[in-house]
Amino acid sequence: MTDTSQIVEEDLEHLEETVGPARRGRLSEFWYYFSQNKGAVIGLVVFTIVVLVAVFAPLIAPHNPSIQNRDAFLVPPFWMEGGNSAYVLGTDAVGRDILSRLIFGARFSLFIGLFVVVLAMSVGILVGLIAGYARGWVDTVIMRIMDVILAFPSLLLALVLVAILGPGLLNAMVAIALVLQPHFVRLTRASVMAERTREYVISSRVAGAGVFRLMFITILPNCMAPLIVQATLSFSNAILDAAALGFLGMGAQPPTPEWGTMLAEAREFILRAWWVVTFPGLAILVTVLAINLMGDGMRDALDPRLKKS
Repeated sequence: MTDTSQIVEEDLEHLEETVGPARRGRLSEFWYYFSQNKGAVIGLVVFTIVVLVAVFAPLIAPHNPSIQNRDAFLVPPFWMEGGNSAYVLGTDAVGRDILSRLIFGARFSLFIGLFVVVLAMSVGILVGLIAGYARGWVDTVIMRIMDVILAFPSLLLALVLVAILGPGLLNAMVAIALVLQPHFVRLTRASVMAERTREYVISSRVAGAGVFRLMFITILPNCMAPLIVQATLSFSNAILDAAALGFLGMGAQPPTPEWGTMLAEAREFILRAWWVVTFPGLAILVTVLAINLMGDGMRDALDPRLKKS
């Protein structure tokens, strides 16, 4: 009995020694190919800055984003005539500091993206696994439902869902997650169908592995690379759709400092005060562009067909 336990311990130590360097090697390889894409590196730097700004918003923001200054309506940026150094990017129509609202708005945008991606990805992977592994009528029913969802323009469908659920940030996030879910379902299903006939899956099935073990432990880990890329790109889509719903008055409601809501509140001042529209729009543009560049870099690093020799 003692000899057997010693052999098992030695095997475990040998396995740890083998798996550890292999894992580090994969991470090094991923970073090597990711860093070859300069745009992806720039996107990563910008996204990291946005995350840090969101995390430390209370320390960075010069003013409370909701406090109104009655003596500072539509103050221009500090470098323009009539500007005030206390309000670097100016103020909005009710005297709130735009820079502070942009900084706190980063929190809402990142939270929206994270919530939507986690919800859409978790449900989409589960449904896609069932469709790809079960096949037959189950697969047919699931995929026809996904086809119906994809037949609608995403923003229009999100608007309909929010109209049913009611305006608000939470309902908007749930609606966007439902709209983005079919992409994860189809991608998971395709990956599972490609993997389920591989030798390692057949060997696990012959060895007596159950259905759930085959689906979640044997097959799913080998399908994650394209799903991670899709999650990154869906993150940016979620931010865009949430901003669009906020602009239409169906997402976050005033006085929430969400970038889309800031654009909606500034519509009537576009010609009089360009800064109240320009800076929230630039924040959305830069953040979404950075995430998309990261997604391209991750696709190049994770897809062996795109790796340079």
